[in-house]
Amino acid sequence: MPTTESVILVDTHDQEIGQAEKLEAHKKNLLHRAFSIFIFRHHEATLELLLQQRAFHKYHSPGLWTNTCCSHPRPGEEVIAAGERRLEEEFGFTTRLKNVGWFHYNVHFPNGLAENEIDHVLIGVITPTIQLTPNPEEIATYRWVNISNLQQELLAHPEAFTPWLAEAFNITLQHLRF
Repeated sequence: MPTTESVILVDTHDQEIGQAEKLEAHKKNLLHRAFSIFIFRHHEATLELLLQQRAFHKYHSPGLWTNTCCSHPRPGEEVIAAGERRLEEEFGFTTRLKNVGWFHYNVHFPNGLAENEIDHVLIGVITPTIQLTPNPEEIATYRWVNISNLQQELLAHPEAFTPWLAEAFNITLQHLRF
């Protein structure tokens, strides 16, 4: 993780109150802005969601399955623009995104780091012909899953998924109108 990357510190109403170096924010449990992206495609009359398995060297939640992409906007960067940037950096494509809401979560990890985030949920759609080029620094592997299968997996094996996925996914489900 680059030591020069900063995150936007916010209050509980998502109002900007400052900035901090990214690792410092995770060490000190500082509330900051983040986003989780959910990319869908229509495949053989089924709506599928693109999931990624986090790279095994990530500083938290290594090897866990999660939404398509997640990160933090940089100071001065709007959430949608940040999401489009990260899709390009992590998967090699971009698409129009829609912000469908946000939630606050706070999780502490065994390595002493924490996620204390106002997490904006962004959704988008791509065609099955879009070429995916996963960045191995971020993504171990990826897969497409239909919504009902993911719901079943989240219930049966929550330990296989990142701690924010279920809540972000529930917000996404309220806005699926493609």
